[in-house]
Amino acid sequence: MLLQARLTTRLGAAGLLPFAFTLLMAWVAPAGWQAWAISAFLFYSAVILSFLGGIQWGVAMTLDAPEDAAFASRMLRSMLPSLIAWPALLLPDLAATLILLAGYLLIHAYEGQPASRARLPGWYRSLRRSLTLCVAGGHVLMALRLVIG
Repeated sequence: MLLQARLTTRLGAAGLLPFAFTLLMAWVAPAGWQAWAISAFLFYSAVILSFLGGIQWGVAMTLDAPEDAAFASRMLRSMLPSLIAWPALLLPDLAATLILLAGYLLIHAYEGQPASRARLPGWYRSLRRSLTLCVAGGHVLMALRLVIG
């Protein structure tokens, strides 16, 4: 169990590196690289938000019975992150940043509901809480960067 927690914590932290790198570049790199960094941040954010939906798909397939209403509900909700992420990429950068932020907060709220908590291991909920805080903070800093130019 401890080894599993260490592995997931390390993998989660590694998943924050592209957010941190592109956010830093968006603030301090030369102007041409800043535009690239902003796009890279948004694309990575959309990929990770979609990945979080995939986790819910996997939970439904492995832990919920297809004939139960919980299965259908979780399967439908598993699609929402990608349906938020992809269209966000078609919008101006500030709007995309705020919509992706909202997507992270929505999935975090869903994972905090009793029906979701019952299906997710404790280590996952703890890890997701920390990662969501970091990712949300990164989106706020990116929004600030886009506002002040």
